[in-house]
Amino acid sequence: MKPDFEKMGGLVPAIVQDADTRKVLMLGFMNEEAYQKTIDTKKVTFYSRTRQKLWTKGETSGNFLNMVSMAIDCDNDTLLIQVHPVGPVCHTGTDTCWGDTNKSDLNFLSSLQDLIELRKAEMPEGSYTAKLFGEGVNRMAQMVGEEALSTLIASTHGSNEQVLAEAADLVYHLMVLLSSKNMRIEDVVAELYKRRSNANK
Repeated sequence: MKPDFEKMGGLVPAIVQDADTRKVLMLGFMNEEAYQKTIDTKKVTFYSRTRQKLWTKGETSGNFLNMVSMAIDCDNDTLLIQVHPVGPVCHTGTDTCWGDTNKSDLNFLSSLQDLIELRKAEMPEGSYTAKLFGEGVNRMAQMVGEEALSTLIASTHGSNEQVLAEAADLVYHLMVLLSSKNMRIEDVVAELYKRRSNANK
């Protein structure tokens, strides 16, 4: 389905969001030509209302917005474009046009879970994640246990850096195990939220 460019005089707003952090980076406008060029090149292109011409973000600075996905809203007149940005997005040098720092937060876990699900579906050769799925749930559960033990040892005898490294391995292997049971990290968050809500009653 294509946007309804006629509704707003030939232009539609395009909200740009980091595909990993989910941080909103900027807002631009697209005409039909900019929309098609973005799809063809996978680099986000806008229509400049002041210069009245197309401009691909990053064509002079090198800070391209590499498109990951594009969605149209329910009214068919606004785009949500998820990207992997190359460098700062704003012309002032900040990560976003609102001056925010675009850093990974808990939303990153959703995109990581998506990647794990993709590995599960495609099972590409050479992928460690696919290898775990191939070895089965017992091996995945074993790896969670091993990483939990490594995290325990690091927390009592290691540095903070070692604790973080082992904890990251633990969370990753737990997410793989969850995927093997057709669950996601968001299900764990929902369970924790439910427990907190019940505790407040």
